[in-house]
Amino acid sequence: MADPKGFLTHEREHAKTRPVEERVKDWNEVYQPGSLLPIITKQASRCMDCGIPFCHNGCPLGNLIPEWNDYAYREDWTAASERLHATNNFPEFTGRLCPAPCEAACVLGINQQPVSIKNVEVSIIDQAWDNGDVTPQAPERLSGKTVAVIGSGPAGLAAAQQLTRAGHTVAVYERADRIGGLLRYGIPEFKMEKRHINRRIEQMRAEGTKFRTEVEIGRDIDAKKLRKRYDAVVIAAGATTSRDLPVPGRELNGVHFAMEYLPLANKVQEGDLTVAPITAEGKHVVVIGGGDTGADCVGTAHRQGALSVTQLEIMPKPGEERNAGQPWPTFPMLYKVTSAHEEGGERVYSVSTTHFEGDEDGNVQWLHLIEVEFKDGKLEQKPGTERKIPAQLVTLAMGFTGTDQQNGLVEQFGLELDARGNVARDADYATNVPGVYVAGDAGRGQSLIVWAIAEGRSAARGVDRFLTGASALPAPIKPTDRALTV
Repeated sequence: MADPKGFLTHEREHAKTRPVEERVKDWNEVYQPGSLLPIITKQASRCMDCGIPFCHNGCPLGNLIPEWNDYAYREDWTAASERLHATNNFPEFTGRLCPAPCEAACVLGINQQPVSIKNVEVSIIDQAWDNGDVTPQAPERLSGKTVAVIGSGPAGLAAAQQLTRAGHTVAVYERADRIGGLLRYGIPEFKMEKRHINRRIEQMRAEGTKFRTEVEIGRDIDAKKLRKRYDAVVIAAGATTSRDLPVPGRELNGVHFAMEYLPLANKVQEGDLTVAPITAEGKHVVVIGGGDTGADCVGTAHRQGALSVTQLEIMPKPGEERNAGQPWPTFPMLYKVTSAHEEGGERVYSVSTTHFEGDEDGNVQWLHLIEVEFKDGKLEQKPGTERKIPAQLVTLAMGFTGTDQQNGLVEQFGLELDARGNVARDADYATNVPGVYVAGDAGRGQSLIVWAIAEGRSAARGVDRFLTGASALPAPIKPTDRALTV
């Protein structure tokens, strides 16, 4: 135990963010550089090293949180990094992007603020990189087996790294021009600078993983031919079919899916574009959807110079404390103020869009909405509450409905889908096609980055066992296990 009195003598502290007026003028990460190290040993000391560490169950990766908290308290960053990497390939991603179900399950959180687990995690990995503790781990010998991984998001990268380290020859196929999936083109720079992805890719290249960009399986390469070329295939293509809003006026110019809008802003930061073709500059912006993707749109619009930003959510405003239906250690749905919300804009709850109104040139100008309420478990409109708000750019951030079936991948492989439109798989992450496995959102549906990494690691074990008859890779998380997730 780091400090038997740590949780009694120290209060929870977070990483400090840069002033709003400063950070909205650039795309750098919102946190003040160096603000964590002075406080992190105190935060790690708050860990009680519980007899039953519920944080392990809260984390889909089963991170060894009390162990690396103890090392962080003692400032043994090398040992802390080793424990952190024992269960997580990319802690610099999760430490910045995960909503931290581990913190919701922290025993200290029963009657106090939980341990700042994410802040400890990101401090450990940043120190590990600075100290040279993160190095390539090439396999001692090759198995002679080949694996294709389709998709380079967190699930695909985790599966590829595990399989490469097991001695297999792995090639990652990505349809975009750069590796990273939604990490690259869905997450704004101010939440995670892409240098973190770039150095992991270099580590993986040094280990032996091959990367093939601008290749879409199902279009550029026939899926059946790919299956013949490789001994096994892992599908980690994500759940990229955006949920649409079929209301009058949807066809107007200026109404876009979030994943049409966000990647263009990232391409500007990559240097591919001077100005984003879809921009919020000088416009009244409405974001439909109250989740993290919606918040990403809000923060992006602020940095592009929007006149106003309004975020709409059909559900009621969450409470600020747990309710009886979400007891500890479950993940509670609480009112959350992200860094993007700190920067301005209005959030409107319990409203539904009825239609869009445009000008004579077909450009959206107004969004019409109506208030809604739950009655007998159903959402119903409240008569007399209709109104319209200015909207010259609308982004639809209402989640995703399943894996992309338009490119032919599902059909060409002959994959079976479940009732939710995801690729069906068994407890070993195997699909109905021998030698073809699925991990992450493609099989699970839209979920968290921490689940993507966990499933990538677990699918890799299934593939390794398929290829060799046994596996020394970590035991898999069962795809039916949805405990403590959002």
